[in-house]
Amino acid sequence: MRDYLSELNEMQREAVMHKDGPIIIVAGAGSGKTKVLTTRIAHLMSAHGVDAFNILALTFTNKAAAEMKERVEKILGNSEARNLYIGTFHSVFARILRVEAPKMGYPNNFTIYDTDDSRSVLKTVINELNLDDKHYKPSVVHNRISNAKNALVGPADYEHDYHISQEDARSNRPMIGEIYKRYAARCFKNGAMDFDDLLFKFYELLRDFPEVLHKYQHKFRYVMIDEYQDTNGAQYQVIKLLAAVHENIAVVGDDAQSIYSFRGATIENILQFQKDYDDVKVVKLEQNYRSTQNILNVANEVIKNNKGQIPKNLWTDNTTGEKIRLVRTVTDNDEGKFVADTIQEQKLRNHYFNRDFAILYRTNAQSRSFEESLRRMGIPYRIYGGVSFYQRKEIKDILAYLRVIVNPNDEEALKRIVNYPIRGIGKTTIEKSVTIANDKKISMWQVLESAGQNGFKGATLEAIGNFVVMIKYFQSLLTDKNAYDVAVQVGKHTNIVKELFNDKTTEGLARYENIQELLNSIKEWTESPSNDDGELGEKNLGSYLQQITLLTDADDDKENSDVVKLMTIHAAKGLEFACVFVGGIEETLFPNGMAINTREELEEERRLFYVAVTRAKKHLWLTYANTRYRFGQLVQNEPSRFIEEMPAEYIDRSFSGGGARNQSNGFAQGTAFERMNRGFPDAGWKSSGAKVAEKYGPPPAAKPSYMPAAAPTPKVVTHVPSTDFVASDTTGLQAGQKVEHQKFGFGSVLKMEGSAHNPIATVKFEHNGEKKIMLNYAKLRIVE
Repeated sequence: MRDYLSELNEMQREAVMHKDGPIIIVAGAGSGKTKVLTTRIAHLMSAHGVDAFNILALTFTNKAAAEMKERVEKILGNSEARNLYIGTFHSVFARILRVEAPKMGYPNNFTIYDTDDSRSVLKTVINELNLDDKHYKPSVVHNRISNAKNALVGPADYEHDYHISQEDARSNRPMIGEIYKRYAARCFKNGAMDFDDLLFKFYELLRDFPEVLHKYQHKFRYVMIDEYQDTNGAQYQVIKLLAAVHENIAVVGDDAQSIYSFRGATIENILQFQKDYDDVKVVKLEQNYRSTQNILNVANEVIKNNKGQIPKNLWTDNTTGEKIRLVRTVTDNDEGKFVADTIQEQKLRNHYFNRDFAILYRTNAQSRSFEESLRRMGIPYRIYGGVSFYQRKEIKDILAYLRVIVNPNDEEALKRIVNYPIRGIGKTTIEKSVTIANDKKISMWQVLESAGQNGFKGATLEAIGNFVVMIKYFQSLLTDKNAYDVAVQVGKHTNIVKELFNDKTTEGLARYENIQELLNSIKEWTESPSNDDGELGEKNLGSYLQQITLLTDADDDKENSDVVKLMTIHAAKGLEFACVFVGGIEETLFPNGMAINTREELEEERRLFYVAVTRAKKHLWLTYANTRYRFGQLVQNEPSRFIEEMPAEYIDRSFSGGGARNQSNGFAQGTAFERMNRGFPDAGWKSSGAKVAEKYGPPPAAKPSYMPAAAPTPKVVTHVPSTDFVASDTTGLQAGQKVEHQKFGFGSVLKMEGSAHNPIATVKFEHNGEKKIMLNYAKLRIVE
């Protein structure tokens, strides 16, 4: 075993060597929190003889959990780390529920519904209640139910809570309580839990079964939580229950990176930790190993504007580094061109790979201009948050078969595959089966098992019978076959693999290759020693299905692919890159206009900015555009307030995109592409510029250096507000009324649209044309 303590700095060592009692480790960005957490686990086991089975460590991604386990194993030099309970909240709780679920009336092999499954069940329930699914949108209802579960509000409490009922009534959706009740009952009948149930039902298990609570309180003598600032109400309550006996709880997190309130996370959990326990030890990790000092200086100064925080000051032994480059462009398309061209230039100048670059933005809609410019430059990229491998149709079809084999009462999976490939069990037969199941209060599978007794005849009865026999054959394999062997038999006997193999179209070939990739991944899973499940048997199909259901985008990362990564800032948390571009640093975009109504919302936006800045190791560009298309209209932008909060001494404002002349140093600075656009001779045109010429045409004729090409300027006539300008209450604003805007001047309201919570006025201004004005954020004076 290596001398792991010598590899830690003073504060890291203090956090690792603390043994009993509560401790909060405030870990700034890039301060080595994973190293501290894993070393602490190894130290408990090696120095204090704590059994691996008595340690619980909870994370937020499977990727982080796997990394922690691997690091502990390397420190210890043995395989004891495999006995640790390390995983995401959902995966660890699912593992325990597999053992304890029968106490609550669920089977051990319960299905875990993903978002699509949940919304499909909700759509069925909504239709059964004869409600309009365009008004009661399954996605909206699902979010409402999800929020309730994360606040530990069950169906009965939901229906009887006056404030909740009033809120639903105000949104004109008074039936959500009834939908919630029926949805929960349908999931229970199907032997299924949704993603939120893994927290909610685990909490109910601990609350309602004292012997289970006692068992796990004494099993987990040491509890550790990573990213504690991201925990929600349900997670907080479960942690409190599990740690109540020993109070050997260590939480690691950074309040400055609490950015998931929209998922139910509450920053108060970390801010109030010291009040939850007596004699809490506080250790601050402030040495950053990731970024340059200039990047940290900007992050430190901006976050100081937040009132709700645990004070800390990041520092580093790394170099001071270059200043942060603040870039203004004329349009959002110019912004995309600037970023793509700068990436190309940095690759040539500093020998970076594509994978060294990340483009971050506040909303997914911003990716368009970046994508178009990267494609034009021939730069490969990948967008996070796209369609996951496991969400593709052919993959979900195979997985649906595997789900039915493990849990035949899973109605959603059964409806998906009962007639795929086509076997003569049509839509009418499926609907009849569901109706009979509902009337008799049994599962759809039970109806199919007794198809003759339930009125099915002739060819339909024969088709159902053949299907049931096939599924029962697959089920017979579960006793002595692993997940891979069963999956191979499913692909073979259902003819799915053969059907896709015979489809010689490009799409068919891609689907066939995806199926092969799925089988390869199952094979790899069954051969990995880290996937043994001692409680429920080794390599079983149920364990595999649980593992892939709980995968996240972060776990699906192909780290070795050499591509530029595009993602929202939320998706970038926990990642780091040599070069980072953060786009759209504009008011109402970042900070987002929907998140600045309260101090709490604004402070979360500032924390999001802090996260974006601290993703960069060496180079950081912040870009914003004068104009951007939003809601189908070209809108004028103001620079973000966060720009004003950055100290000038750490910022380089000399860069500009979109063909604008560099103000500080004449024409000589800026990227090669900008120089070519301005018409300046460039020595590199014949070599590196050749590929650019293929896309953009030959370089323009040379112009004198004092005559750069003029950048287009938006045609906005500046308006001097009236001396008596006072913003009016626009709650009742109507088409036809005359208004005054501080910047655009006088105009007439053409129409009103949007929602009651977010009204949008289309105004035709006398000198600036038609513009869409978001009334929640714009200041208008009603003239008449």
